[in-house]
Amino acid sequence: MTSRHVAVVDLGYGDAGKGTVVDFLCATGAKRAVLRFNGGAQAAHNVITEDGRHHTFSQFGSGTLRGVPTHLTRFMVVDPLSLSAEAAALGNPYHLLTVDGEALLATPWHRAANHRRERALRHGSCGMGVGETMAYASKHPDAPKVADVLSPPRLRRRLAAVRDALDVPGPPLEDVVEAFAAFGEAVRIVGSSYTSRLLASGPCVFEGAQGVLLDEWRGWHPHTTWSTTTFTNALALCPDLLRLGAVRTYTTRHGAGPFVTEDPTLDLPEPHNGRDVWQGDFRVGHFDALAHRYAVEVSGGVDALAITHLDIPDHSPDLRICTSYEVDGETWDRIEPGPARDLDHQERLGERLRRARPSGLYRPDDWCEAIATHLGAPVHLESHGPAAADKKQLSASI
Repeated sequence: MTSRHVAVVDLGYGDAGKGTVVDFLCATGAKRAVLRFNGGAQAAHNVITEDGRHHTFSQFGSGTLRGVPTHLTRFMVVDPLSLSAEAAALGNPYHLLTVDGEALLATPWHRAANHRRERALRHGSCGMGVGETMAYASKHPDAPKVADVLSPPRLRRRLAAVRDALDVPGPPLEDVVEAFAAFGEAVRIVGSSYTSRLLASGPCVFEGAQGVLLDEWRGWHPHTTWSTTTFTNALALCPDLLRLGAVRTYTTRHGAGPFVTEDPTLDLPEPHNGRDVWQGDFRVGHFDALAHRYAVEVSGGVDALAITHLDIPDHSPDLRICTSYEVDGETWDRIEPGPARDLDHQERLGERLRRARPSGLYRPDDWCEAIATHLGAPVHLESHGPAAADKKQLSASI
């Protein structure tokens, strides 16, 4: 494995530690930039530096505290209001940020529509309006994009169209136009060729958001995200990269949806996650080898693994690895991927997984070796705590 660029993708339901992995890669090797390639302001990537500084990254890349620039690619949903708040918390490092003008803009009306839908359906959304932004854009070719902030008349027209179409409460239009125009003055907005020039200038890290088991096409519909969470977008921008899959030593899920190995009796403290008004409870369970192996398959494989929370099994003697399910009188040792982009199949699969129960539970002597065997990939990075000093790189390929 000798790729210059690496993509970090979560092989679970999110919260596997992508931020701390990206921070480590930026701390231990010269990286030209961190590229965000899916999702939006709903990301929550925790980074803790050696001197104790802590930030939960949302739109800025998780290498920011190392001085590594962030590029928000055309696959991002950019929320100028949330980004402004995050920038302020970081000391306004706008000099480290570039944004593709083709990226979609999330507005206060998208967020309000998200809240209205979540109150009615309890889907498990993060409440940031990313799904509504994507849904609106799928039906409206004139959906607002980042480059529109450079043209106030066009921006005003497109924002008004969003407000009128969604018909939800929100701030005065002119206030939003003014705030978005200020965002346009603060950030460097670039064209479509910038990404390729950036990649040619040095090794980069692609930082994913959420997890493959929440993917818009491969997750358990409808409890999924309006985002492609596999390597697909990163590969579209850079066909030659190393695919690094991130997993914890235990499986987690924030919000509603099937979770076969969930076990609330496990003693697994979670300092950075908890109940959220929109997502609901933070749920924990045994390492689900079937679900994570499914994530590897539908992602097209991984070149290596980053395993986080390796300090936890020593403090949780009841933690196990699940190698099979009992489902409707059958034993499953694999979740078979269905046809591509078949949401009916994914919904039926989700319903069966709701009825599934874990079996084949065992406790390994060596967690890294066991996870590598189950997922069919070597371990590149071991993480025994939140800081870069708590990690061990097992190869020099990145």
